Amino acid sequence: MPQSVPSFVELLDGAQRTAVHLEMRDAYGVAGEADDFTRWKNTGQRDTDPSSPYWAPWVELVRRTVARGVVVRRARIVSEPVSDYIHFEHAGTIVNLGAGELVRWLPRRRASDIALPGNDFWLIDDQLIRWNHFTGQGASGGGEISEDPAAAKLCAQAFQTVWDRAIPHAEYKIN
Repeated sequence: MPQSVPSFVELLDGAQRTAVHLEMRDAYGVAGEADDFTRWKNTGQRDTDPSSPYWAPWVELVRRTVARGVVVRRARIVSEPVSDYIHFEHAGTIVNLGAGELVRWLPRRRASDIALPGNDFWLIDDQLIRWNHFTGQGASGGGEISEDPAAAKLCAQAFQTVWDRAIPHAEYKIN
């Protein structure tokens, strides 16, 4: 029987203290972002309206989560010079920040000695992991839930090490 994977709404609504997200790919090909990414590549313009149909559900979810006292942090490990996709993400991060997320960037060269999990993840309250799987082209390959204590410990330690080394968004400059 396939595993039931909670939605991001269910995950963040269930968080009590912390929700951390580690992103380690230089490009994603998630269908819901395709039009915005193409528009950005063609015009340099990124949707940064927190009330737009693209952003509003996420902004509301994060604001609701942060209002309950949950700390939401996102760290991105990136190759430099950055890919077009990372440049695109950087341009939209102002919306994440406005919603209440804390965001940092770690150049991949500074992550060489960090024990990292094999996949991007969300870690809720240092216990519940939502692995984010992607295809080779960056499309969503589905999620997976784990409450394995050893995996949760790896994720917590990896995230904290990345976070401690990473550069806050306001200070991270794209070439």
